[in-house]
Amino acid sequence: MSPPATTYELAGGVATITLDRPESRNALSGELVDSLGDDLTRALADDAVRVIVLTNSGPAFCAGADLKGSEGPRRWDLPAVLQRMLDAPKPVVGRIAGHCLGGGVGLAAACDLSIAADDARFAFTEVRVGVAPAIISVVCLPKLRRADALELFLTGERITAERAAQVGLITRSAPRAELDGAVAAIVASLLAGGPGALAAAKDLVMRVPAMERDAAFTWAADVSARLFASAEAAAGIAAFRDKSRPPWVPL
Repeated sequence: MSPPATTYELAGGVATITLDRPESRNALSGELVDSLGDDLTRALADDAVRVIVLTNSGPAFCAGADLKGSEGPRRWDLPAVLQRMLDAPKPVVGRIAGHCLGGGVGLAAACDLSIAADDARFAFTEVRVGVAPAIISVVCLPKLRRADALELFLTGERITAERAAQVGLITRSAPRAELDGAVAAIVASLLAGGPGALAAAKDLVMRVPAMERDAAFTWAADVSARLFASAEAAAGIAAFRDKSRPPWVPL
């Protein structure tokens, strides 16, 4: 039996999932998608996990669809994995340490926060092989201006990590030598937030823009009241007043 297509590590409340098929440039084979879906489920079910980091081994983060593999029945498909990332109540951080093409851009865009090495390149390469970025458009288009989406989807041209950040596909780029430090800083900031508060904050970003204004205020007021009445808020406010560490912050 071949080893899993992803590796999973848990340390200090952070589950790191690594796409680990460098020989295929981490192309989205059924095997890799299954393994990624399983690892995301594992991380979300574990109360010890506060933050999920998605990264890669080898020179490519993800080369997109596996155009060479033959597929049989699978546990997961790409839409289900992207949905799991978007709906996760725990923050998902992308550490993009290599080129990101096609469906790989979808994985990066589905992360809540993502930092790419400055030498990584991004492209919607689908049109170059006669298809279109249909599935990943669901996660990418909300982040893109129409003009940028048309340029990137229609040309298939590669762009720098800096440009990917400028158009909103990722959070920012960093020099490769500084990538780990930049990711660690974001993770540390996330670990300082209450777990319930982080889940609620992510839910606001996902849901409020699609709501009519009056409905959004009504729903948001209910969310706010529930959060302020929670044990997590009581502990956080008490810690603020006492100038002490909230119980969820790692030692």
